[in-house]
Amino acid sequence: MNSVKFVIITHVSHVCKSNEYLGYSPYVQEMNIWLEYVDEVIIVAPLRKRKITPIDISYQHDKINFKAVPDFSFISLKNILVSIFKLPTIFWKIFWAMKAANHIHLRCPGNMGLIGCFVQVLFPNKIKTAKYAGNWDPKSKQPWSYRLQKWILNNAFLTRNMQVLVYGDWENQSKNIKPFFTATYSEAEKENIEKTDFNIGIKFVFVGSLVSGKNPLYSIELVEKLVTEGYNVTLDLYGDGVERDSLENYVQMNKLEEYINLKGNQNKETLKDVYQKSHFVILPSKSEGWPKAIAEGMFWGCTPIATKVSCVSYMLDYGKRGTLLEMDLDKDVEQIENLIVNQNDFLKKSQIAMEWSRNFTTDVFEKEISKLLIK
Repeated sequence: MNSVKFVIITHVSHVCKSNEYLGYSPYVQEMNIWLEYVDEVIIVAPLRKRKITPIDISYQHDKINFKAVPDFSFISLKNILVSIFKLPTIFWKIFWAMKAANHIHLRCPGNMGLIGCFVQVLFPNKIKTAKYAGNWDPKSKQPWSYRLQKWILNNAFLTRNMQVLVYGDWENQSKNIKPFFTATYSEAEKENIEKTDFNIGIKFVFVGSLVSGKNPLYSIELVEKLVTEGYNVTLDLYGDGVERDSLENYVQMNKLEEYINLKGNQNKETLKDVYQKSHFVILPSKSEGWPKAIAEGMFWGCTPIATKVSCVSYMLDYGKRGTLLEMDLDKDVEQIENLIVNQNDFLKKSQIAMEWSRNFTTDVFEKEISKLLIK
C-alpha cells in the first residue's frame, strides 16, 4: 500500500496546547477515524489563542503539520475588504499543502472549503474527497457561497478524481456524489435502554448551538405550551451561542426556571447520559445536514422531534420514527400531545428510532472510510 500524505482544508477553529491541536469534538472525533489510515497529515485551518472548552478534543496522530491561516468572512463590506488582503496568503498555503499531499480532503460548506474548491481544480490527477456536512438538497435556499461550493463539487469536469460525501440520496447528481452518513457511538457502546414512565416526568432535550438557525426558542415555546396545558415536562438545552442571554431572559420573564434549564456545552459522556434519561430529542432547525443530535438521541431511544430539512424526513421515516414539525405551535404541540397521551405509540417510535440509528455505528463508518483511503 502506498504511503498516504493527507491534507485537510477546513474552516474549523483550532487551539494548540502542549504541541497538540484541538478543535470541535464531533469534527475531530470523525477526522481521527480518517487519520487511522494515513501516514502524514497536513491541516490548513484557522488557529486561535483561546481557552479550551469541554467540546474541544485533540487529533490522534503522531505526524501532523499544521498550517495556520487567518479567519475570514464575506458577511459585511468591512469583512470583505479585510478578507481581500488575507486571501492571497490563504490561497498560497492551500496550494502548497495540496501540492505536497497525495490525498486532498475538503471540509464543506465553509469559507476555507470554498477556497479549497477553487484550488483543487489545479490538481486533477490527485485523489480527493470532500465531506459536505450541510444540506445537499438542490432545492433548498442557501447562501451563494454554499451554492457555489455545491456547483463546483458536483461538476465532474472541474472537480476530477473526487468523491463527495453528502447526506441524503438526491436525483440528478454527478458521479462525484456519494450518499453518506455520520456516527458517534460504537457497536461496543450499545446497551439496552428502558425509558421511564411519563408519570414520573417527561424529559425533552435540545442539543446544538444556541443560534437562530437552530431555533432553540421554538423548543422552549413548545415545552412552555405543554406546561401551561398541565403536562409534567422539562426541557434541558445543551450548547452555547449568541442567543443564550436572550433565551435565559425569556425563561426568567415567563417564570419557566422550574421547567427549562440551559446547561451550556458538555462533553460526549455527559450527553450520552442525558440522552439515556430523556424521552424526546428536539431540533427545530432551519437547515441541517445529518443532525448528530437527532441521530445520537435516537441511538438511546429518544423519540426525535425535528423539522423537515435536508435528509431529516428520511431519518425519521417521514414520521414513523418520530415527529416532523410543521413550525405551527398549536399543530406541533398537538402532535406531541398525541404521543404523550398514547404512551404505547411513543414507546413504539422510540424502539424503531433506536433500531434504525444503531445501524450507523463508528465501526460501520470506519469501514466505509477505509474504502476511500486504502487503494
